[in-house]
Amino acid sequence: MPPEARPSGGAPERVVLRLARPYLNRLLGAGLLAAATEFAALALMATATWLLMTAAGQPPLDRLTVAIVAVRALAIGRGVLRYTERLAGHDAVLRLVTDVRARVFAALAARRDSAGQRSGDALSRLVSDVEAVQDLLLRVLVPAAAAGLVSVVAVAAAALVSPAAAGALALGLLVAGVALPALATRLTRRAAAELAPLRGALATDAVDLTHGAADLAAFGATGEALDAATARAGRLARVERRLAATGFAVDALGVLVAGATAGAVVLTGLAAGVDGVLVGVLAVGTLAAVEVALALVGAARQWTGLRAGLTRVAALLAEVPAPAAPATGPAPATPEVRFSDVTVRYRPGAPPALDRFRLDLPPGRRVAVVGPSGAGKSTLAAVLTGAVRPTTGRVTLDGRDVSAYPEETLPRYVGGLLAEAYVFHATVRENLLLGRPGAGEDELAAAAEAAGLRDWVREQPDGWDTVVGEEGGQLSGGQRQRLALARALLAAPPVLVLDEPTEGLDPAAADAVLGSVLAATPGGRSVLLISHRLRGLAGFDEIVVLDAGRVVQRGRHADLVAAPGWYRDQWLLQEAAERGYLALGPLP
Repeated sequence: MPPEARPSGGAPERVVLRLARPYLNRLLGAGLLAAATEFAALALMATATWLLMTAAGQPPLDRLTVAIVAVRALAIGRGVLRYTERLAGHDAVLRLVTDVRARVFAALAARRDSAGQRSGDALSRLVSDVEAVQDLLLRVLVPAAAAGLVSVVAVAAAALVSPAAAGALALGLLVAGVALPALATRLTRRAAAELAPLRGALATDAVDLTHGAADLAAFGATGEALDAATARAGRLARVERRLAATGFAVDALGVLVAGATAGAVVLTGLAAGVDGVLVGVLAVGTLAAVEVALALVGAARQWTGLRAGLTRVAALLAEVPAPAAPATGPAPATPEVRFSDVTVRYRPGAPPALDRFRLDLPPGRRVAVVGPSGAGKSTLAAVLTGAVRPTTGRVTLDGRDVSAYPEETLPRYVGGLLAEAYVFHATVRENLLLGRPGAGEDELAAAAEAAGLRDWVREQPDGWDTVVGEEGGQLSGGQRQRLALARALLAAPPVLVLDEPTEGLDPAAADAVLGSVLAATPGGRSVLLISHRLRGLAGFDEIVVLDAGRVVQRGRHADLVAAPGWYRDQWLLQEAAERGYLALGPLP
């Protein structure tokens, strides 16, 4: 079992059931109602058997009146009790599942620095694995408790007629309710443990095939991806067929146990001289009681199949972040940022994404971070915004560690445009208002103007109410970037982080947008710009060059251009390339 799958709070069932304490009375009520339902069914079979066998002797009708009324009452009562039990059980369980799903979502949302997390697997955890909690209660614990209670009552009732027959019944119930469930668990444990991971992997395949359909087709890899997904689906189907075959075999054994127990009870009752009518009642009652006990076999199979999902849920519940302590003292209006020997490693033993990085960013200071791809620039932004925690070192805002700020509070001080900013399937207005929910029309227009989006909005028939599509699918790459940038400007945090704000724009548009954004940012606010383009950086207070997570150069633009090194080399290459691009001019 992978480390992440081991809940720290003990068995996964205990971790989940701790959350059920507020609903304990409802669950106990559902269990008692389930037991009453099964007892009504058992009593109905026994009473109906006595009535039929006694009526065969043609006794006076008054001897049968009570039994006739009892059969009707038990038949009606069984239906009413079953309905009430389902109502009470689902009410309690759906309340619990709502709580668990909210906690699982919080844990998944807090896993910002979890490398390798897949959206399909996350969806499987949020849906299929959480439904395992529901099945644990409704299909395992409640039926098991009801079966155990009814079995005890059945043996006690049989003992009133014949202690020897009660002994035979008890032995049969032990085989049906203890030995067979243990056998079912043993036979299905290994296959059942594969189900949840396979379902999560299959959900990931579905997401990859759906979202990556265009790229797979472009590279001719659709067939290969479909084959891999089909192979995984086939493996899942084989596991499910194996579980079904095992379940069928155990169920067949259960039928044999029921017949053998009924035969043993009949023979024992006859040997003890029990009246023939009561022997018939014992026989039918035994079949009904063993059938109730066999529900424990189904519960055991369900529990085995659910355990992998419960383990994944329990591991996530153990990760739910505790509520952050409230900030002490006044909130910093324009905080000073300090990186102190920050090192980040995404995996133990891997090269550092950042290596002992230091930087001071006082209010009003503008710093640009540049470097080749993979140098650690986006990691730096993620550390500052709290999305990634340093392996060693610390990042502080006015002397207070970034990790000490509540997740809801930190974006008020540090925020902006991060790598791969998400655009929601909503209108332009709704996407922008995520930055500042109370912004008015003029503020929206100012942010859009600074990001170079205003002209496009004017051209749309629906203006601000234009729907941009899922992940901004109705926008070009440049329009999508401008929308995300306008949202960042609208939020206007004291420390503005801009990770590749002009990505996807042509050089002239990139220069215009960057200049407009910097002009729209008040002088008292800090700016941390991450960019692969070196144009437009002459006005920055400091430029930091990263390579393999380390600072290899730092200074102002004029100084770096004059000194040998990566910055000057890249500046000359970019200038030559952009001059050639601009020399092409517009097409006739």
